[in-house]
Amino acid sequence: MHPNVQRKADQLKDVVKGLFSSSVVEFQFLGASELLALARRAPRATFSLRLAENPICSSGAVAFVCLVSLKEYHAFITDEKGNLTRSIFESNVRDYQGTTEVNDQIQTTLREGSADEFWWLNNGITVVAANATLSGKTLTIEDPQIVNGLQTSTVIFNYFKASNTEHEARNLLVRVIVPPAPESRDRIIKATNSQTAIPIASLRATEVIHRDIEQYLAPHGLYYDRRKNHYKNEGKPIEKIVSIPHLAQAVMAIALQRPNDARARPSSLLKRDTEYEQVFSRDYPIAVYLNCALLMKRVDNVVRSDAAGLDTKDQTNIGFYVAMDATCTALAKANPTPQDVGGLSAATITDDAIVAAMNRVLGLYRALGATDQTAKGPELVTRVKAELVARLPAGQPGA
Repeated sequence: MHPNVQRKADQLKDVVKGLFSSSVVEFQFLGASELLALARRAPRATFSLRLAENPICSSGAVAFVCLVSLKEYHAFITDEKGNLTRSIFESNVRDYQGTTEVNDQIQTTLREGSADEFWWLNNGITVVAANATLSGKTLTIEDPQIVNGLQTSTVIFNYFKASNTEHEARNLLVRVIVPPAPESRDRIIKATNSQTAIPIASLRATEVIHRDIEQYLAPHGLYYDRRKNHYKNEGKPIEKIVSIPHLAQAVMAIALQRPNDARARPSSLLKRDTEYEQVFSRDYPIAVYLNCALLMKRVDNVVRSDAAGLDTKDQTNIGFYVAMDATCTALAKANPTPQDVGGLSAATITDDAIVAAMNRVLGLYRALGATDQTAKGPELVTRVKAELVARLPAGQPGA
């Protein structure tokens, strides 16, 4: 901390103590990250959930396993206007997936109204909360977040909206857990969402860096789909949506100069911690993610255009190389750092520059056989790099 800042704080303490002699004065200095976390903190909300039966309670941490009538659960997830309360789903790793086999089965089970209890046929809902207290058969829950069960919840909401549920008497299994620490909360989210086929990217969606990227990209007209299908469900243009896996590939190709790995091993960029931490690092300027997303979308538009005349295979194989080449050329560096990429304005790279990069990459790609193996192997990136070094000597402007 700068000495002047500390001195001013001490002076202010003395003033307050002079006015209020019995007061205790403390200062806490906050940086940008702490201020951002405070700005994102929603006002504490308290919800009531009426139970069908007395719950099973944990003997250690605060946790309840409950049966809740579908009617009471529907009331729990809707606001006073009858809309779905979306704020309690914020920590879910993905948004509603629409018409899927599993969702269709849940819907069919609800509509058929068989003698089987609904909770026999459904895995139920997991809620994490800041606190939960039981009084009779009512749970009072502070800051609930439904971290598993958004699909079931949305189908239930739609069922009550479209059907006559006057005589609905079935129950749903609900787990309410008050995690003792943030790490426990994260483990609950990952564990409860790992029992069905969910992309590994979705399990990273609640991490702070992805919230930061989402917030940073929004004013620039890009929607970071950290919760899969969230922006699609909101009706945002598909061409403006950026998925976690595609952004990871763009960063690997452009900022880390590894287009072959971006093409060949997209899943490992998120599955392996070492790879993931290289791509999504708090040490990079956040503008890296905006520049990589914008440039990759523009490169995709050029290589997929009718004017390029490329088949789908070649479009997929050269895109990441073209993005790397165009970036290096704009920066006049064969080996730029992520910090260099963060300082670049992607808008300054013209379509003509991207076409020139595409033609350079195409020549090398075709000389090596123009196959998937060419794009996924080490030789093409080596040759593209060598061409960049020869064309962009230190200190020379990009061509």
